[in-house]
Amino acid sequence: MRLKVAIQMDPIAAIDINADSTFRIAIEAQERGHSLFYYTPDRLIWREGRVLARGWPITLRRVKGDHFTLGAEAEVDLSEWDVVWLRQDPPFDMGYITTTHILERLSPGTLVVNDPFWVRNFPEKLLVLNFLDLTPPTLIARDLAAIRAFKQAHGDIILKPLYGNGGAGVFKLAHGDQNLSALYELFTSISREPLICQKYLPAVEKGDKRVILVDGEAVGAINRVPQPGETRSNMHVGGRPEPTALDARDREIAARIGPLLREKGQIFVGIDVIGGWLTEINVTSPTGIQELERFDGINAARLIWEAIERRRRG
Repeated sequence: MRLKVAIQMDPIAAIDINADSTFRIAIEAQERGHSLFYYTPDRLIWREGRVLARGWPITLRRVKGDHFTLGAEAEVDLSEWDVVWLRQDPPFDMGYITTTHILERLSPGTLVVNDPFWVRNFPEKLLVLNFLDLTPPTLIARDLAAIRAFKQAHGDIILKPLYGNGGAGVFKLAHGDQNLSALYELFTSISREPLICQKYLPAVEKGDKRVILVDGEAVGAINRVPQPGETRSNMHVGGRPEPTALDARDREIAARIGPLLREKGQIFVGIDVIGGWLTEINVTSPTGIQELERFDGINAARLIWEAIERRRRG
């Protein structure tokens, strides 16, 4: 099976080819004989009933500093493509949401991965609300009094933007911390969005496990360990990836959420598990497959493409 594949992603020149999941997915597609077309989100166009993109045919190679070659720039009709990847990084703002509305119009002829309707309706920090028994105590609010009461009830908490990513704007507030009002003023001065609070889980000091799911099945995991003196374990902010194994709790969580993800077309998902508690379900632009492959030899990119090819065959 040879597919025409378009990839909507952030500028490819700036990526880390040894860590970027989109690069690994695209390399795997190329090795399977699929043709690749690359464009950035600002080049997505809806015009008179057609979903178009201005971009380039692209060839990839694992050579640092020389990892891609672009063909001639072209405007293409994405309805003529077999697969479109929605792979730009958050923040999950109105620009991101608009791309999901446009790409949704390609259904059912073109397979968009992950399904943009459900990416829009399953943001990382909100889908976990469907599984309260799997998650730590959580609050979503913009009301300062409600946040104060939550902190009073749970002691140490994590406070972060509801639609942030990569560990940006994540704060641990200890029981006696007096910075809540100042942080609240900072957040609310730059955004109208609510904040999300979760009970702090001390187990994060030993790592935040990223479990990779492909078409609803857990295929492996890596552990992300925060730097000394740091609460955040995200690799974007210096978290150290380490090998780990799926345990019974990881499999229990995956078994609970997997059928819903599969039903809603979320083929590549990364969930975050701290001390056995589910904290996020990442559907927008999950990462971790290159680290998983280096540690355990699990080729998640191959499994992802096998799932896509099964769906294309119907």
